[in-house]
Amino acid sequence: QVQLVESGGDLVQPGGSLRLSCVTSANMFRILNMGWYRQAPGNQREFVASITNNFRTQYADSVKGRFAIFRDNNKNTVYLQMNNLQPEDTAVYYCNTINDLKPYWGQGTQVTVSA
Repeated sequence: QVQLVESGGDLVQPGGSLRLSCVTSANMFRILNMGWYRQAPGNQREFVASITNNFRTQYADSVKGRFAIFRDNNKNTVYLQMNNLQPEDTAVYYCNTINDLKPYWGQGTQVTVSA
């Protein structure tokens, strides 16, 4: 069983920045591949970024150059640094991992970008 707890969502103006955090309960965190997804109202959940257990990263085209995913294995935490936020980034952001072929999701954290 893996528990994921996101935090850091907030209301921010266009062009602003936020850093999301996802703390896991897993003592095997360092071997887990981690990801961030988001879901806007009326839309399907979509991939945002991922980081493997050997620190390889991938990004959705819509966030490349603006978002950065990184991890701290000593803190069992994965982060999503979001810069130059735009209204279309408004969504609930979810942390994700897969362990023993089973997906795990956090409860989500709301990011709202609005003037």
